[in-house]
Amino acid sequence: MNETVALVAGSTRGTGRGIAVQLGAIGATVYCTGRSTRQQRSEMNRAETIEETAELVTEAGGKGIAVRTDHLDPAQVKELIERIDREQGRLDVLVNDVWGADPLWTFDTTVWEHDLDKGLRLLRLAIDTHLITSHHALPLLIRRPGGLVVEVTDGTADFNGTHYRNSIFYDLAKTAVNRLAFAQSHELRPHGCAAVSITPGFLRSEMMLEHFGVTEDNWRDGAKVHEDFILSETPAFTGRAVAALVTDPDRMRWSGSSVSSGELAKEYGFTDLDGSRPDVWRWIVEVREAGKTADPADYR
Repeated sequence: MNETVALVAGSTRGTGRGIAVQLGAIGATVYCTGRSTRQQRSEMNRAETIEETAELVTEAGGKGIAVRTDHLDPAQVKELIERIDREQGRLDVLVNDVWGADPLWTFDTTVWEHDLDKGLRLLRLAIDTHLITSHHALPLLIRRPGGLVVEVTDGTADFNGTHYRNSIFYDLAKTAVNRLAFAQSHELRPHGCAAVSITPGFLRSEMMLEHFGVTEDNWRDGAKVHEDFILSETPAFTGRAVAALVTDPDRMRWSGSSVSSGELAKEYGFTDLDGSRPDVWRWIVEVREAGKTADPADYR
């Protein structure tokens, strides 16, 4: 295909950054959006910025463009899409990865015990942002057949459909995003465009590395805290999954699907940065939940 123009909404850190950089690796122009800049931090109050992400995209071989955008503000999103149209005249890929709600939910807390304001804020950040972005971006994306929407979540539709995800608010958010991709696939199909939901596995994001007290150099030590961490993956793994979809001329076959980075790695043959193909979701079902033992290497 011609040079790809992509918008990665929520690309400040983690999966979004990994996707943006790997799209840069295939030569894409990537608009990197989020609320954290070198001048202003979001409520996450972390050091990562969209400018850094854009620079990494350019270093990878693409063109990174940082645009501070609050995706809860329709006016800001509308202005963003108008800018992309004005500068590029097209949009080939929309990645809805906005989240930023990690401080807002509590593990294993019932709905009546959970802070209601935080729970509702989580749902707004996780779902409303995606809807607002799609509302404004899809008229530009459907101008050309072949457009792709990627909804980023946690857990496939099959897994989330049979597992309680630790909190009603978190459960609803991650289940809803899978459904968003399914629903959008139906609306996009007449225009020759696709929508897919994708989940990383056990992600070695900047925040997760800090949580486990490790770095990318000694990340395996994190398995001493949580055994599943031995099957963790870098954000680049999901990034390569999205890049594989973007460069697949037959990507319409995935439309409406809910897939994991590990599943797509098997299909397309890419690996994580260390040459492995971690698949923690399969490990959880086949080994941990089944009460069996297995060599984690068999799931990498």
